[in-house]
Amino acid sequence: MRNKRIICYGIVPAIVILFLCNLFYGTVSIPASAVMDILLGKEIDPAAWKTIVLQSRLPQAVTALFAGSALAVSGLMLQTLFRNPLAGPSILGISDGANLGVAIVMLWAGVSMGIGISAVIAAFVGASAVLALILYFSTKVRNNVLVLIIGMMIGYLASSGISILNALAPSESIRSYVLWGLGSFSNVSYSQIPFYSIAVLIGLAGAILLIKPLNVILLGENYATNLGIHVRRTRIFIMVVTGILTATVTAFCGPISFIGLAVPHVARMILRTSNQQLLLPATLLSGAATALFCNLLTTLPFGKTLLPLNAVTPLLGAPVILYVILNRKNMRYFS
Repeated sequence: MRNKRIICYGIVPAIVILFLCNLFYGTVSIPASAVMDILLGKEIDPAAWKTIVLQSRLPQAVTALFAGSALAVSGLMLQTLFRNPLAGPSILGISDGANLGVAIVMLWAGVSMGIGISAVIAAFVGASAVLALILYFSTKVRNNVLVLIIGMMIGYLASSGISILNALAPSESIRSYVLWGLGSFSNVSYSQIPFYSIAVLIGLAGAILLIKPLNVILLGENYATNLGIHVRRTRIFIMVVTGILTATVTAFCGPISFIGLAVPHVARMILRTSNQQLLLPATLLSGAATALFCNLLTTLPFGKTLLPLNAVTPLLGAPVILYVILNRKNMRYFS
């Protein structure tokens, strides 16, 4: 147990290093000494460097830190709740709801707004609407698998609506929507960081409160009921927390693939345990490190060129999922 805790918290130095790398590296070459002076509050020349570091790179690194944690923890909770290694934040259709909200404003209303506060509001409303639908159906259905299927069907309906809007929209609006759909940690401005961070922290606090119920749920619903756990209420609480985390990240950053699906498996393989007291903190920290690393990869390979975030995340996430599928022994954590 002690060794596993050391491994878990050993991720923290990696997060610090990756966070600093995100401040030091970018499409604009800024000397490391100048970045240090900026962080220490000194005046530098040219002044534009200070704007780049404090108004662009710092918010981007903070956004990635919280987004990775939120998506990874959401994936872990859903995989545990549904006892399904392929469950992720997008599985309940919440991300599709956010996509539909943005599509309605950009494609149907014809608002060429780029990636701004209007997109955030539209995405959050769409994700919240889908979450409300899922919560309603979860009060009518007892079986977790059926709730999962309902979420997937809602997601398919949202995707169908998006396809129809794409077919009817002008090319300029489609371009704005496609850019949002590529995902990016640079969409959160300095002034939006407080709201974004607080929303994610509220969701993560709720996830931490669910550690004990998640451990009991792993033993089976009947066993959980015998131990005094209200399974249906716990399921709703898990979906609310997951909805808050997924909706917040999707609204601000766009739909981000694979982090929520793959990172929990990485944490399981490192710790080789299903104990949520260790697994949830490890997943949270691993998600933060993974998102920071992915954000770094969008810049580093080609120097002056930025890669789309969703072009990078599958490169890390897809091999993990293939490994899990091909090595069935990793799925014992769900049985």
